[in-house]
Amino acid sequence: MASIKIPDRSIRICADRGGTFCDVHASYPDPENINERKEIIVKLLSQDPGNYHDAPTEGIRRVLETVTGQKIPRGAVLETEKIDYIRLSTTVATNALLERKGHKHALLITSGFKDLLLIGNQSRPKIFDLNIRRPPPLYSKVVEIDERVTLVGYTSDPKAEEHAVQFDKDGNVTKGYTGMGWDGQGYAEGPGDIVKGLSGEAVRIIKRPDVLQVKRDLHKLYDEGYLSLAIVLVHSYTFPDHEQIIGDLARSIGFTHVSESAQLLPMIKMVPRGVSSTADAYLTPILREYLDGFFEGFDAKLKDGRLRSPRVEFMGSDGGLLDLTNFSGLKSILSGPAGGVVGYALTSWDETKRIPIIGLDVGGTSTDVSRFDGRYEVVYETTTAGVTIQSPQLDINTVAAGGGSCLTFRNGLFLAGPESAGAEPGPACYRKGGPLAVTDANLLLGRLIPDYFPKIFGKSEKEPLDVQASKVAFEKIAREINESHTQDDLTLDEVVYGFIKVANETMCRPIRALTEARGHATSKHILASFGGAGGQHACEIASLLGIKTILIHRYSSILSAYGLALADRAYELQEPSSTFYTPQNKESLFARLDKMTADVTAELKRQGFEDKRVHVERMLNMRFDGTDTALMVLPNENDGNGKEDFEAAFKRVYKSEFGFLLETKNVLVDDLKVRGIGKTFDTLGESVYSEVARLTTRPVDIQAKADSTYSVYFDHVGRVDDTPVFLLDNLEVGDSLEGPAMIIDQTQTIVLIPGARAVLSSRHLYITLQ
Repeated sequence: MASIKIPDRSIRICADRGGTFCDVHASYPDPENINERKEIIVKLLSQDPGNYHDAPTEGIRRVLETVTGQKIPRGAVLETEKIDYIRLSTTVATNALLERKGHKHALLITSGFKDLLLIGNQSRPKIFDLNIRRPPPLYSKVVEIDERVTLVGYTSDPKAEEHAVQFDKDGNVTKGYTGMGWDGQGYAEGPGDIVKGLSGEAVRIIKRPDVLQVKRDLHKLYDEGYLSLAIVLVHSYTFPDHEQIIGDLARSIGFTHVSESAQLLPMIKMVPRGVSSTADAYLTPILREYLDGFFEGFDAKLKDGRLRSPRVEFMGSDGGLLDLTNFSGLKSILSGPAGGVVGYALTSWDETKRIPIIGLDVGGTSTDVSRFDGRYEVVYETTTAGVTIQSPQLDINTVAAGGGSCLTFRNGLFLAGPESAGAEPGPACYRKGGPLAVTDANLLLGRLIPDYFPKIFGKSEKEPLDVQASKVAFEKIAREINESHTQDDLTLDEVVYGFIKVANETMCRPIRALTEARGHATSKHILASFGGAGGQHACEIASLLGIKTILIHRYSSILSAYGLALADRAYELQEPSSTFYTPQNKESLFARLDKMTADVTAELKRQGFEDKRVHVERMLNMRFDGTDTALMVLPNENDGNGKEDFEAAFKRVYKSEFGFLLETKNVLVDDLKVRGIGKTFDTLGESVYSEVARLTTRPVDIQAKADSTYSVYFDHVGRVDDTPVFLLDNLEVGDSLEGPAMIIDQTQTIVLIPGARAVLSSRHLYITLQ
């Protein structure tokens, strides 16, 4: 290899470690034109212990080897002076939650509430199921802390005094009511001091924690091998002092991770706050162990294990990049899929046309579906693996159907998933003795061509897909199917395609849940397909849903990694409130929002973003008085005085969500939130729609441009033995293709069904269906 001179701090690397494949996208200055950047794509198995310890590290090694032209042996410590940044998204925490392989930790909770998280909210997802199986709690042990605070003097009438106890600007009690511990001179009855909580509510401290007893309890836990804790105390969202005292004690004793619920999630409702804290204590140590191992592969480490350089950033579940300090297990649940949402949203949206987009991410283990209509759709409470987590996440629906989904025939039914072959051993064709999977079905139908597929299988990592292994397994299941019914025997192709139809319908289910179930017409959307297996299913899924336009990005098979390169840095602050949204209170609410905005902007400026590159979103978490359903509201209108009209926005969102309004109820503000976004790009250039509209298209000369032909099976048509196969890199912008056809590059295979037409733009394959 000839060595290439590359400037220091110039290589940008993004790695997405998925369930089956690890995708890496990198860019670096063109040695012949320093103002241009060249791109590299690396795709490798997420797990291949026989050849490498960690997939992202191995991917980065291959990138450095390619860019610098120097041979770097596996296992060598990688030099980082040439790297500008490394951006990662990972499923480590997600998989630990799904497989229940998190870190042993203890729960410290207010005395009397020992079983609170076990009792939960008593929801019954399957209301008619007589055999209720609840997943066990994440914590291993509970310790009750003898402390207690309570709220006093609250009234639901905003026209009366908002709090029976009132405070001056320094937080001192200035007015109270008999029976609330106040007689006009001092405290008349009831123990404890009354202080002002962060939310503005009056908090009576009934019992402070006994520091010596807490120390004894903590030492006992430490001696039993516990290194991670979750601390959840009553009303700590507004009065976090007791949690902070216990947390500081725990860290001084030697606990390596402490999740204080008030610091992690300063929101009312103890159950979701508590469950989220135990999830963080369960997952963050696992994530940190993985990252420590990842950093071990690089030079230039600091004493705490982090890299001194380059900058390392992580994709959060809400679609924003986080630094190591702010990244945690709780914020990484949807780390991988979030990168893909950012990728398709930024490359497929047109601000003038404003046609909503459905993102279809067909990976090896699962299919992730999301919707983009000008802004990311975020949810604040989700349930993953039976654990209800309160943390902002992109609204992504996941179904266990992907390239690695196992195919079985049970009780007369064709089944695709939910079990997955994963990366180890993988589908039958991966040469590791794995089960039949969707990938095997696509291989036998001709929708995957071994000669074009990466030869990364077998012990040598150099063998192609094993067609014979797939065929033998399918012939066995076809005999079983034909013996089970009295109708005419199905051919092997019909059996194999039957499984593909089941997989396609399974993938359509979450799309309908995001569109039709919420009042959106599915057919009025554009389908943005990505993921390694997306191109093999996109046309048929769009046809099932009545969608006429499909976008497949040039980097669609690694779009989650490419999305990392486009993503923005995010930083947010949240504070509790207990304030009615009235004209009298709006001034104080906006003053708090203004202060939080200044703090967020200052932090992003410290991280290197100029004012013009910082975008701020201000939100209030609002609900009708007497209800417990709060909605986080981001207004897009003002009240005529230059201020955001939160009330109008809340009522609009509430009406859209529930179909009615509680007009006689007052509106309460539970939380204030300010999210700052440091913009990575000003613009990504011309949209694909305007580009296609101005392109002069020309039909492709099949004889001249087809790389080969292949026998491919299509629904209603059967086998088309001379289906043309095109290499994406050999096609030119403006080329137009008619299905049936196959379009292939290094990392993806796109199946163009009969009746489909594709036009190649500079960044997309623009497909229309009849």
